[in-house]
Amino acid sequence: MATTAGKRNLITDVAGVRVGQAQDARIDTGVTVILPDKPAVAACAVAGGGPGTRETDLLSAGTLVDRVDAIFLSGGSAFGLGAADGVMAGLKQAGRGFSLVDRPGVPPTPIVPGAILYDLANGGDKNWEGIAPYAALGLEAFNTAAQDFSLGRAGAGQGARAGQHPGGTGSASAVTAEGVTVGALACVNSFGSVLMPGTDAYWAWPYEMAGEFGGGRPPADFSMDPEDWGAAKANPVLGQNTTIACIVTDAALTPANARRVAQMALSGFSRAIRPVFAPFDGDAVFVLSTKGEASPAPDPLTVTRIGELAASTLARAIARGVHEARRQTGAVV
Repeated sequence: MATTAGKRNLITDVAGVRVGQAQDARIDTGVTVILPDKPAVAACAVAGGGPGTRETDLLSAGTLVDRVDAIFLSGGSAFGLGAADGVMAGLKQAGRGFSLVDRPGVPPTPIVPGAILYDLANGGDKNWEGIAPYAALGLEAFNTAAQDFSLGRAGAGQGARAGQHPGGTGSASAVTAEGVTVGALACVNSFGSVLMPGTDAYWAWPYEMAGEFGGGRPPADFSMDPEDWGAAKANPVLGQNTTIACIVTDAALTPANARRVAQMALSGFSRAIRPVFAPFDGDAVFVLSTKGEASPAPDPLTVTRIGELAASTLARAIARGVHEARRQTGAVV
């Protein structure tokens, strides 16, 4: 039996995780929350030159905390980092968080790393008054967490742009013959293009499953100038940007395993976007294991398989998010 997409073809095909979204169409921005049912082993890898992140130092080797209560992805540039406050409020109300010692009257502290993308110049009325709207959007996204959620212009992908095309939220999953599931979610606001120059084929087309992003293929005689970036936001042949993502698996991983999977997953960006990891991109990926640590730890070959699946599934999620956004805006039928 070959590896296939999961039942929903969403990150939530991994048991024990839900996704919540909130968006404001007037501001043209939003927030996405990845919510495991219990604290999950986590890691993060950042490759873009202009990242905006919160609490990622906690995920470094040798730190006190190695599990998280949620991950948030948000529009709004640095304003969007406030989305974590709303997510933390929801988690505190639910009694979730980290405590060194349980003490009466001292609440646990929810651990909520996250990352932002820059959608301030992509349209919408960004002239809000007073406190930025992202904490409220974060709490709303937390409260709507479910197994089913929208793709395309939704959540943190609401106001995104992918090169010269509308960006959006994408997700995909893969299930191995042994029943291990890897899911990916991406909010695509890239400087680079996800489409091959002069075609309607996505760079990620070799990894597509069951026509999930339109089935477009490059012509047999396709060739291009190495400096032709196609429909990127700027093209040397003829900003401000980021793709932020999360991988979740039900494979048991140690924190060190998760960091290796996150590093391998970065190649999913380069399979789907060109150019990528530019000085003005904030590309970052989080990895969660809902099963927690295994004893003994998984062998290196198993970690390699999970990392490769993370990369290919992430590439599919990126293409799928842009394809859905293009379909919603009438760019494709």
